[in-house]
Amino acid sequence: MVKEKEQKNRFSTKPLFAGVFFVALSFFSYSSFPEFFSVKYNAAPEEVGVELPVEEVFVATHVEIPKSLKAIYMTACVASTPSLRDNLINLIDTTELNAIVLNIKDETGKIAFDVDDPFLKDSVANLSEGECKIQDIKGLIKDLHDKHIYVIGRIPVFQDLHMTKIRPDLAVKRASDGGIWRDRKGISWLDAGSKEVWDYIIAIGKQSYEYGFDELNFDYIRFPSDGNMKDIYYPFSEEKINADSYLGKSNVLKEFFVYLRRNFRDTDVILSADLFGMTTTNSDDLNIGQILEDAARYFDYVAPMVYPSHYPPNFNGWSDPNKHPYELIKFVMDEGVKKLVNASTTPSKLRPWLQDFDYGGNYDVPEVKAQIQATYDAGLTSWMLWSASNKYTSGALKRE
Repeated sequence: MVKEKEQKNRFSTKPLFAGVFFVALSFFSYSSFPEFFSVKYNAAPEEVGVELPVEEVFVATHVEIPKSLKAIYMTACVASTPSLRDNLINLIDTTELNAIVLNIKDETGKIAFDVDDPFLKDSVANLSEGECKIQDIKGLIKDLHDKHIYVIGRIPVFQDLHMTKIRPDLAVKRASDGGIWRDRKGISWLDAGSKEVWDYIIAIGKQSYEYGFDELNFDYIRFPSDGNMKDIYYPFSEEKINADSYLGKSNVLKEFFVYLRRNFRDTDVILSADLFGMTTTNSDDLNIGQILEDAARYFDYVAPMVYPSHYPPNFNGWSDPNKHPYELIKFVMDEGVKKLVNASTTPSKLRPWLQDFDYGGNYDVPEVKAQIQATYDAGLTSWMLWSASNKYTSGALKRE
């Protein structure tokens, strides 16, 4: 991202001549006037029994992915607050949960912990600016691993307020005047076709894997979906989008998926992708570039966000889909299974995000349990619960 400065030649003829002259003068002075010089020999520390400090080298540990993964989501703000964090870890300890999804960076674009890679240091959260920051990410992951908790790192990709601010040339633009385009919420986006953005995301992922994250979960791997879509321009993707009005955006994302997969081949990290819930039922790319079969080809797991509250009225004949959590999850995940079978891809790659938050209705024990059971009845074994507030319905989870 940031161009490396050219390193100046640190050698020149003048310093070399001066050095030779100084050495010659020193030799002449010592041989001529030895009484003015004294030489002392100090024993090396090991010769006198002094132990030199040994610098500890951090080596990340990793745990195997559970056969039936059951996860909850944790924000960086909660992870950086011991009392809140411990409550969620205790929930995992005492229920059927066995995994946690932790923000590596969030939609603001800020990385939630310190990094070693200088390429990324300008993107680390700043406590002095009131941003949430996990103080000891390596220690936290080790503690989770000691409890046999599988750790997934979430990376929102193309929605990034921070990077569009420091690198506006990588942002989605307004077609009318070339300014930075923003969606209905005022959020700016990176162009999904920028290879520089891809390299930046890969650098974040590799650094996180080195710290112990077992899996990298990529969210917001899509084009924007709302806002003034008539005044939008993609500086890196426009040509490919216009070349294919039906699959142009999905072709751009497919190139990103291929690039991502190739650049993580030298690691054992698991890669997963979050997709819109309707990718399991729609045949198009939803005008955001997401096609279920494409993602399933390049990721180890695919997580459709099948929150009942996010489906439109009259979806599949239900006037209010939010009132049919079991039926909706069963239907959409059945459709997802069919899609992957038809694409000769194993349906076991499907791992839905389920709803554990009140939106458009009350979500309590019956509603959460219904979604989990529907997942099982669709022939799947893994699921993840989403709650932006990080408050979960413990009564819906089996006790250990």
